[in-house]
Amino acid sequence: MRYDPNDPYAVHVLFHAESAGGEPVSWSFARELLFTGLDEPAGIGDVRVWPWNGPRGDFVALALSSPDGNALFEVPRSVLVRFLRRTYSVVPRGHETDHLDVDNAVNRLLAGR
Repeated sequence: MRYDPNDPYAVHVLFHAESAGGEPVSWSFARELLFTGLDEPAGIGDVRVWPWNGPRGDFVALALSSPDGNALFEVPRSVLVRFLRRTYSVVPRGHETDHLDVDNAVNRLLAGR
């Protein structure tokens, strides 16, 4: 998992899956989705997150869906909490707009035309 303060609302996950032909598969989704998913089911569509308690302890389930396939991951809840705490130390929750450079984002979008 990776967090970039230049993209303050998102987290990025890179998976190295053999089924993808050795190519890494990247997913980006809302940081808030992970936060909510710590304690209750969150998300619709391609990315869903929910708490998962099992015999091995507390986990968070992360379900990803695309036309190319589906994947279900378990992340230890404590690992996800530490990751989110680190992201909040860089960009506090609720202060994402303080770190969003709207002009730069618009320029990047228009440059792709």
